[in-house]
Formats: sequence, C-alpha cells, structure tokens
Amino acid sequence: MAKLWGGRFSKDTDKLVEDFHSSISFDQKLYKWDITGSKAHARMLGDIGVLTKEEAQQILAGLDEIMTEIEKGQVTFDPAAEDIHMNMEVLLTEKIGTVGKKLHTGRSRNDQVAVDVRMYLRHEIENTHHLLLELMKTVVDIAEEHKETILPGYTHLQRAQPVSFAHHMLAYAEMFKRDITRLEDCRVRMNVLPLGSGALAGTTFPLDREQVAEELGFDSVCLNSMDGVSDRDFILEYMAAASICSMHLSRMCEEIIIWSSQEFHFIDLDDGYSTGSSIMPQKKNPDVAELMRGKTGRVYGNLMGLLTTMKGLPLAYNKDMQEDKEPLFDTVETWQKCLLVLTPMLRTMTIRKDAMLQAAKGGFTNATDLADYLVRKGIPFRDAHAIVGKLVAECLDRGISLDEVSLEEYKAHNPLIEDDIYDAIAVYTCMANRNTIGGPSVAQTTATIAAEREFLAQRM
Repeated sequence: MAKLWGGRFSKDTDKLVEDFHSSISFDQKLYKWDITGSKAHARMLGDIGVLTKEEAQQILAGLDEIMTEIEKGQVTFDPAAEDIHMNMEVLLTEKIGTVGKKLHTGRSRNDQVAVDVRMYLRHEIENTHHLLLELMKTVVDIAEEHKETILPGYTHLQRAQPVSFAHHMLAYAEMFKRDITRLEDCRVRMNVLPLGSGALAGTTFPLDREQVAEELGFDSVCLNSMDGVSDRDFILEYMAAASICSMHLSRMCEEIIIWSSQEFHFIDLDDGYSTGSSIMPQKKNPDVAELMRGKTGRVYGNLMGLLTTMKGLPLAYNKDMQEDKEPLFDTVETWQKCLLVLTPMLRTMTIRKDAMLQAAKGGFTNATDLADYLVRKGIPFRDAHAIVGKLVAECLDRGISLDEVSLEEYKAHNPLIEDDIYDAIAVYTCMANRNTIGGPSVAQTTATIAAEREFLAQRM
C-alpha cells in the first residue's frame, strides 16, 4: 500500500524494513485511546473552523463505527500501515472518503502517540490502584485477626524479639501504602496533555488545546512542545513504581515460601495456590509465590531497558521511543497479575499460631527484655547486656531457655533480680511492653489498624 507519508520517496520501503519498522502487532492495544483522542481533536477542529461542522460529524461518526467494528473483531490491522495511528487513518478514509484525510490536520503521530499512551496508562493506573487497595485491605484484615498471635521477629534471619503476626503483616501494609501513594503521584505528573505539540514545534493552526484537555480529562497542557513529544518520564515513573512494589511483593513471597517450609511451618498455603511434583508425590510447592518472586526480575528488566533506550536521545522525538510500549504493556500486565493472585493467596492461607508461638519461645527472643528488666533495676544497659550475654551462653551449654533458669541462678548473676523476672520475660509481656507508637503491643497495633483503615476508606 502507498505510505501516507511517502510523497517525497521514489521507491517502496524494503519488506524487511517494513516488518522491522511496524508496531501494529503491539500498539493495536491503543485503539480505544487513539479513537478517543482523535474524536476530541476532530471536535475541536470543527469548533475552531478548520473543519466544517459537517466534516467533523462525518469523522466522529466514522470513528464510532470503527470502534464498534474493532470491538466486534471485524477489523484486521495492516502491518504495511505501520502503527495504530496510520491504520486508523486508512480505515477512516476507506469508510468516509477524502474527509478522513483531514483528521490529521494540526497534529503529528509524535503527539498522537504521546496522548494515546497517557490515556492508556491513566486507565491502567486506576486498575492497578484498585488492586493495590484490595491487597492492602486484605493485609489489614489479616492483621485484625492476629493482634495477639505471637511469632518471632527476625534480623539476619535469626530469631530476635517476639512480635505479633499482626505487627509483621502491618509492615507490608505500610509498604503497600507507599506503593499506592506513589502511583497516585505518578498519575498527577502524567495527566498533562501533549496533543497540540505537533511533530515538535506546535502548529500554525489555532488549536484550542484547553478544550481538548478538558474533554479528555487532562489537568493541564504541556508548556513545551519538544518535551511534549519526547517525554517518557511518566512511563518510567510507572515502571519504577511497579519495580518498587514488585520488590515488596517479592519480599512477602520470600517469607511465604520460608514460612510454608517444614522447617518453619508457620503457614499452610491453600491447595488452590500450590502445586505438586511430577516425581515426588508428597510435595506441596509454593510455586505461585516463587513465580511472583521471579517476575520481579522481569519488571526490573523492563525498567532498565527503557531507561537505557532513553538515556542518549537528543530532542525531540526519535524512533527509539517506539520501544517504550512493549515493556510498558508487559509491566502493566505482569504487575496486575501478581496483585490479582497474591490477594486471594493471602486470604486463603492457614496461620499456624502454635508453631509461631513455639518459635517465639525459642531462640532467646526475650533476652533484650531481660536486659531491660536489669536496666529498670538501676544497672547500666551495657552492664546489663553483658550479664544477659553470659546467661544466654550458660543456657546454650545446658540446653535450656531463660525461662528455665532458677531464681537462685539469676541472683548469682545479680542480686537485684527478683521473682517478677519470669513475668517480665514472658513472650506476651515482651510484646505488650513495646507500647511506643509503631510498636507491636495490642494497643499500638489496634491504633495502626485504625489508621490504615482510614487511609483505605478515603480511597475505596
């Protein structure tokens, strides 16, 4: 087919180049947004007199028909027309004749694709935002049920201090809260209209960009036409947000994998979110969590790939930017699939409170509380630390816990120790005494849950 831009060329594009150049195989995903943007542009051209009212109506009706035909699966896109924008112009011209050729007045594919992708991504941000809110709500709901469920908190993957399962889960609620607000911030910076920037230097036609921005739901118009067509920060910002959130998902999945092992056995995953082995009949594998952990690398790769593509580009538009869509589409799909599957996997897992409690009682997780007890008796913390360290070493040699040390033995280390020591180092006391803001006590956990629910209520 003759290229719509081919007037100054004396021969056809080589078939290899045509295949290499074409993006319709993936950017056809933008058809809805391309038509939506084109309708606003056509309506504005009619209002400012560049098109007659009749011409504008013909174009609008033709675009509506094409939208219906695409959604019914009646349209086959032509790779020879290169991209979704040229395909739409060809389809429109075939449907309504020469008037269809007037639609592109005052715009370029450069600003057209920029507005299409922004509208597409704005829509997907709303979808992602909803999925993140559902995930955070699930985490908060689980926390609500487990404010008194004790498990060991870890540092260096070594048992450290007793906390509640609620407190542990609320750490992820905080991560997801940041992911949610990060996405909201991304939308604010993204919601600027580039249409009207032309190829890079605007247009000689008196376009009413504010009218188009209002119709398409943009908060403002870009103030520099060169930046308008060459900016991909909004894609990179979304992909960066996806990468950070995927890291959070991967960390959670790593803990799910560890917790579901026989060595920990803190949780049991529902059979619907586990798989088996083709050779070992006893196996129940956390493959869903493992795959989600693996997909984080994929999301990272998409971000790094586009950053690398963009890093050396002079202003304004360059064909390299066509490479933004596939990693973006893949990131959107991958992130949303992970959020979709993680939420029900969390809802359906079984929490093994007994195993968590036994683990919290082992590993000397109450050692810090014993040191704090001595400090309250007037002993300097560093001296208290040394006393407890010696007690732990003795307990390790004897294979006992701090709870099993006799009062006489405690007094031999320091005569200020009284029989209230056993209550002071009970794991429930250890958790309850950590009652500062952000701590794991039931009172603080209850307050945090209320704050998280208020955050959710403002958005759901």
